Amino acid sequence: MHDFASSVEQPFRIAPVDRGNGVRATIDRLPGKVVLSPDTPSAVVEQYRRLAATLHHAQRDRQAKVLMISSAMPGEGKTLTATNLALTLTESFRRRVLVIDADLRRPSMHHTFGLPNNTGLNDALLGRDNMPTAFEMSSRLTVLPAGCPNPDPIGVLTSPAMRQLVKFARDGYDWVLIDTPPVGLLTDAHLVAQMVDAVVMVVSAGAVPYRVVQRSADALGRDRIIGVVLNRAAAAPFERAYGYGGYGGYYGAHSHEDQEQA
Repeated sequence: MHDFASSVEQPFRIAPVDRGNGVRATIDRLPGKVVLSPDTPSAVVEQYRRLAATLHHAQRDRQAKVLMISSAMPGEGKTLTATNLALTLTESFRRRVLVIDADLRRPSMHHTFGLPNNTGLNDALLGRDNMPTAFEMSSRLTVLPAGCPNPDPIGVLTSPAMRQLVKFARDGYDWVLIDTPPVGLLTDAHLVAQMVDAVVMVVSAGAVPYRVVQRSADALGRDRIIGVVLNRAAAAPFERAYGYGGYGGYYGAHSHEDQEQA
């Protein structure tokens, strides 16, 4: 268990995952979809490295450390994008990263990493007796699943416990990536956005109308959006084709059937 220099009580325990079944298992389950896979095109790997480099500049210039990864609508690939960004930060940039699944209504991060979901963020926020488990996938990557689905998570997401957990994570890791529900459908992401330093938006090319993305960006505050991942896009001049120029950086990701997860 890590020794965190934090005044906030530790909200979860950390359990190491067998190194042979951790990140490697994720790569094996999702060939061609994660940046560490040998099947992944080098251009895709480079796009995530560019995004990670942008985040490092933001950390220096804006003290950004806690990021929200979201999308306007379901099915745009935000969870797999969060996974790839976490892998890039840990493996290419050697940073310690905590990934939190804050999509409490429809959690999916545990599926991506092949983890149990019987306890997690929801349990930590509800203050249940048994301390929930975060899983150490490697020496630099830790994942906190959502726990059992919560059909009405607004109360826990706005609780002092959530703010304390974010503070604890901020003190203990180089980066904290929070995967949230879509911005365009639920208020959950708007609540989490108040606790983070910046937002990365995932947009599925050609699948979501620009006006929907625009409304989501306006709702979050465009100055909070540090970058956009244009998902399922062929190599193309994204700004000219989609007009996302007001959002910050552009990062194309897989151009075929890849990031179909929410």
